[in-house]
Amino acid sequence: MLKSIDFKRFFISLFLISSFIGVTLVKLDTASNLFNSTQSFIANNFGWLIVLCANGFLIFCIWMAISRFGSIRLGGAGAKPEFNFINWIAMLFSAGLGIGVIFYSVAEPVSHLSSSVLFEQGASFNERATLSMNLTFLHWGFHAWAIYGVVGLCFAYFAFNLGRPFRVSSFFVDAGLENTWSRVIVDVFAILATVFGIATSLGLGASQISAGLEYLNIANSYWMPIEGLSPEASVGKFVVIIIITLLGLISVVLGLNAGIKRLSQLNMVLCGCFLMVIFLSGPTGYILDGFVENVGSYVQNFISLSTNVNAYGNSDWQNAWTLFYYCWWFAWSPFVGLFIARISYGRTIKEFILGVVLLPSLIVFIWLSVFGNAAIYQEFTAAGSLANAVSEDISVSLFVFLEQYPGATLLMGLSLINILTFFVTSSDSGALVSAMMTSSNQGDAVQRDPAIITRVVWALTLGVIAIILLMGGGLPALQTSVIATGLPFALIAFIAARNLYEKLKIDCNKKD
Repeated sequence: MLKSIDFKRFFISLFLISSFIGVTLVKLDTASNLFNSTQSFIANNFGWLIVLCANGFLIFCIWMAISRFGSIRLGGAGAKPEFNFINWIAMLFSAGLGIGVIFYSVAEPVSHLSSSVLFEQGASFNERATLSMNLTFLHWGFHAWAIYGVVGLCFAYFAFNLGRPFRVSSFFVDAGLENTWSRVIVDVFAILATVFGIATSLGLGASQISAGLEYLNIANSYWMPIEGLSPEASVGKFVVIIIITLLGLISVVLGLNAGIKRLSQLNMVLCGCFLMVIFLSGPTGYILDGFVENVGSYVQNFISLSTNVNAYGNSDWQNAWTLFYYCWWFAWSPFVGLFIARISYGRTIKEFILGVVLLPSLIVFIWLSVFGNAAIYQEFTAAGSLANAVSEDISVSLFVFLEQYPGATLLMGLSLINILTFFVTSSDSGALVSAMMTSSNQGDAVQRDPAIITRVVWALTLGVIAIILLMGGGLPALQTSVIATGLPFALIAFIAARNLYEKLKIDCNKKD
């Protein structure tokens, strides 16, 4: 079992994680300022590059699907898919977006709708609502999944077809990254981004779940700040993180088929029930009208929306929203891309692109249309009812929204369960991916199903990091630092895509 662990990557990653957390908490203000300055520098000076990369990856995905490469099967001509189509979609959707699509499907359209930066005084409600939904589609749709799709396709092809380890450094063998330590540095960078990204989400997720429980007046005494610790720290949040970590630990130990797959199935069923309740008991006609108009407007304005960098005006809004999202997707691409690759054995490249980019985007558009248009309808009938909640505390905006529905308490309970399952799927997927990236290259079976000990260590590490940072108040700083890794990963993914193209040409030429 121990022979299946790459101790070099494993211990270097743990050492750097511990050191990074220690320095961040000891010099929290300095670290926060540094990360914020780095993020602002990247957004102000390289926003154009980030936008170009996001659009370039989308074009690359479309081209890969319709080109001669589309028929190439991941794993070789005789490979058969390990998971059926429904389970495959459920797992990649749960890992790819997670909790954000629940909270922001209400909060983001309302936030844009009431923005004084986007709209001049006197703008019509219809104009504001349409642009608000278009921007939300832009942030959560094709570009996000194209970023994941490119990185995931690189992982899948280099591992399944070329027999290389599930590591970022595998993209660059025969392309100038031959030195062992150079490959280790690249892999450790990807591991750190994965672990910190998931740990940050666990901590922020605990805050969101605790806000919902507090809103429902459940065990309010547990949500009081602990004296001497960060204002964000409370016994209840620690308990939530521990529960998520333990459930994620059980799921990742059970493995993909018995654990992660089943949890993803439950997650999708709960999402479907939640969606149908809001659709049928809400303003159904208004939602359908909005969906048709939103999709039409989004398609009509797709190019201008996708290439807007706000070159001739104040770029603060652009930096805080569009570039923030793109950097976050790039930073998460090693984690989500590797997980998607792991579950996509046996798919053709065309199937992969359609399943990873097109279908999840359509599901997201439906979800956003139901919740976003229902939220906009509330603002239309009672101006400020949701906008005030979003501006005061975005964590409770979903629950304020649900108050208008029959059986609101049950709906809030269902939403909390849904949120919990999303976080557990992120936790177990993150632990599995981290374990895969720190496994030794002893064959495909070892790489695909890493040793249980490494899965356990990474699952527990994610929870411990989240608790420590919550205690010290370092979660926002860590989140900013993760986003700052977006540009480097965008460049890494760009070079990886080029190398993938060169390898696919060789593959096709052999067949010809």
